[in-house]
Amino acid sequence: MAPLVKELEARPEIQSICCITAQHRQMLDDVLRLFAITPDYDLDIMEDRQSLYTITSKCLLGMEAVLSREKPDLVLVHGDTSTTFSGALAAFYQKIPVGHVEAGLRTWDRYSPFPEEMNRTLVGDLAQFHFAPTKANRENLLGEGIKEGVFVTGNTVIDALKTTVRPDYSFRTQLLNTLDYAGKRVILVTCHRRENYGQPMENIMKALRRIAEDFPETELVYPVHLSPVVQEVARKHLSGHDRIHLIQPLTPDEMHNLMARSSFVMTDSGGLQEEAPALGRPVLVLRRETERPEAVAAGTVRLAGTEEEAVYSQAARLLTDPAAYEAMAQAVNPYGDGNACRRIVDAILWKQGLRDQPPEEFLV
Repeated sequence: MAPLVKELEARPEIQSICCITAQHRQMLDDVLRLFAITPDYDLDIMEDRQSLYTITSKCLLGMEAVLSREKPDLVLVHGDTSTTFSGALAAFYQKIPVGHVEAGLRTWDRYSPFPEEMNRTLVGDLAQFHFAPTKANRENLLGEGIKEGVFVTGNTVIDALKTTVRPDYSFRTQLLNTLDYAGKRVILVTCHRRENYGQPMENIMKALRRIAEDFPETELVYPVHLSPVVQEVARKHLSGHDRIHLIQPLTPDEMHNLMARSSFVMTDSGGLQEEAPALGRPVLVLRRETERPEAVAAGTVRLAGTEEEAVYSQAARLLTDPAAYEAMAQAVNPYGDGNACRRIVDAILWKQGLRDQPPEEFLV
C-alpha cells in the first residue's frame, strides 16, 4: 500500500488521509520509515498474543472515530487481513464507499488461507471499487456477480520494487552483507501463516533442515516472523546449523534486495509469490493451494505443499536440475509492470468525474 499512499499524495486533485492500525508495530514502522510516510492516524492496536477477535474489534472501534471525524469520500483498504475487513466494514456502517486494492484473489476454500480467504471475500461484497491485479482476479469477481467498478491494474507490490532494489545496496542486517551469493545457493525462506500452525509447519521445518544437511552448497536465510508460535517451531528444528540463519524480520528494502540476490524462494507468503518472479527468482509455495494461480500457470511458482517429502523434493529438484531452475527463473511475471498505483488513482479520478478517460488495463 505504501507506493499507493505516495501516489495519492502526489495528485493535486486528492486530499489523502493515512490511517494505520499497527497490527504489527515493528514491521509497520520499518515500512513507514522506508517510504517516508507520516500517518495522520495511528490506532496502535497491537497487543501481546493478540487474537482475531481483538484485532477485528479494536480496529472497527478505532475506525469509527476516524471516519466520523474525517468523513472521507472514499476509503481504500488493501488485501485480505482482518484490519482490511474491519476497515471496510467501518466505512460501510457510515455509508462511505470502499475501494479494495488487490481485489478478486480466491482459493475457494474458506478456511485456507485462514482468515484471509473470508476477509477478502467479505470485502468484495462491501466494496464499490475493485482494483484487481490480473484478468483472472476480475473473472473471479464477475463470477460472484460483481460487475461494476472493477479495474485490472496490476499489483502495487511490483511498484514498490522499483524504488527498493539496487545493485549497490548495503544491508543493515550485517549477516546479509557477508553471504557468498556467487559461490553458494542462497535460499530465502518465510513461513508464518496461521493455517500452517501445527503439523504442517513442523513438516516444513524438518524439510528445510534436510535441505541444508544434504546440500552443502546451500545457505538458508529465514527472517522469522515475530509470532511466538512461529518463533518456537523454527528454533526447535532449525537452530544450531551453521548454514541456516534465523534472523529478525527484514524491512521491505532488505527483503527485496535479498530476494534479488537469492537463488530461489520458499514461502507461504502471498506477496513474495508476486515479487520474486519480478526479480527472476523461482518460488516454491509452502501451502496446499494458492490464490495466485497465474504464477503457477506462467511457470514462475510451484506448489510444494506442506508434507516434508514433497517440500524437500521440490527444493532438491531446483538445486540439481538446471533446466527446471531456468524454466522457472525466466518465466514472465504476470502480476504487474510497476504502474498499478497510477492506474488505481486514475480510476478513482475518472469515477469521480475528475478525469476524462478511464485508465488503461494492465495486460500481461
